[in-house]
Amino acid sequence: MKRTLYTEDHEAFRAVVRTFLEKEVLPHYEQWEKDGIVSREAWLAAGRQGLLGLAVEEEYGGGGNPDFRYASVLAEEFTRAAAPGLAIGLHNDIIGPYLTKLATDEQKRRWLPGFCSGEIVTAIAMTEPGAGSDLQGIRTTAVDHGDHWILNGSKTFISNGILADLVIVVAKTTPEGGAHGLSLLVVERGMEGFERGRNLDKIGQKSQDTAELFFEDVRVPKENLLGELDGAFVHLMTNLAQERLAIAVAGIAGAEHLLELTTRYVKEREAFGRPLAKLQHVRFEIAEMATECAVTRTFVDRCIAEHADPTGLGLDPVNASMAKWWATELQKRVADRCLQLHGGYGYMSEFPVARAFTDGRIQTIYGGTTEIMKEIIGRSLLG
Repeated sequence: MKRTLYTEDHEAFRAVVRTFLEKEVLPHYEQWEKDGIVSREAWLAAGRQGLLGLAVEEEYGGGGNPDFRYASVLAEEFTRAAAPGLAIGLHNDIIGPYLTKLATDEQKRRWLPGFCSGEIVTAIAMTEPGAGSDLQGIRTTAVDHGDHWILNGSKTFISNGILADLVIVVAKTTPEGGAHGLSLLVVERGMEGFERGRNLDKIGQKSQDTAELFFEDVRVPKENLLGELDGAFVHLMTNLAQERLAIAVAGIAGAEHLLELTTRYVKEREAFGRPLAKLQHVRFEIAEMATECAVTRTFVDRCIAEHADPTGLGLDPVNASMAKWWATELQKRVADRCLQLHGGYGYMSEFPVARAFTDGRIQTIYGGTTEIMKEIIGRSLLG
């Protein structure tokens, strides 16, 4: 079905993103995969191209355009290019709203220009070794010491963890408050007591630096409190719909791209003296995946439109959860089926379907697991 989501301006932006990928990302990507990290120059190049801070006010160097469809174009093109290592979506769509919506004017002046130029790479640190989706299980603490906090604890699985210059840390500021006793503190590179652990060895997304972070008596100025004291739970819940939608956008884009690659492959690859595409089983596989992608695309595009509508209330958290779990589970199924249709070649690392299989596997886990998404949906229906 013809997509009606994007205007000519969005498609012009898509061309800019593709050019950036061709010139600044793809020529270096294999080396980044070997290094386990992207170069800082790539972040600076993204800043020069205007790809960072799309929704940030122009006075701070941003694009000044809150239309989420531009972020959606970015997510689609980076997914199609199989380049998740340069985590612009995390920077723009997940961390950006915390800074634009919660930061004071002074904090905005301090952080947003670098955020938009690529000089400041960002991360958010919520997950701990003993606490994933359960906010009440967070053990990192911040104790009030007058004009500063003393931060102690550790975090794990932190995307951009090695490169990050600015980390939004979820910490317990009122111990007896449970999930409602948490605050967001901004820890900056160079603060004494802030240490990074190893760059974690993952099965996919090798060039996306994912790290353990440690905080030992870190003095965090009171000026680095982001949002309300003990308000982290509400702040986190407010921004989760966009985070989950962004993951869903990448999920369906990934599934569609794999379907395109595999459709081309089965037309060219021969078995038993004829193309694979002539086998009924293969045609049925392609037909099923194409139908599932078309249905999912329609729903995700509707979610994007609702979220981008300036006259509306934004995307409902339940629909965001539906989009996230369905699109990412579809991506996982399509990756598995497409790899199977590639046969032995699909298991070879140099084939795009192999990398997509491992790179995309995390999609059903981060941003809230599929099981958490179903729980959110179920509670909304059943109480």
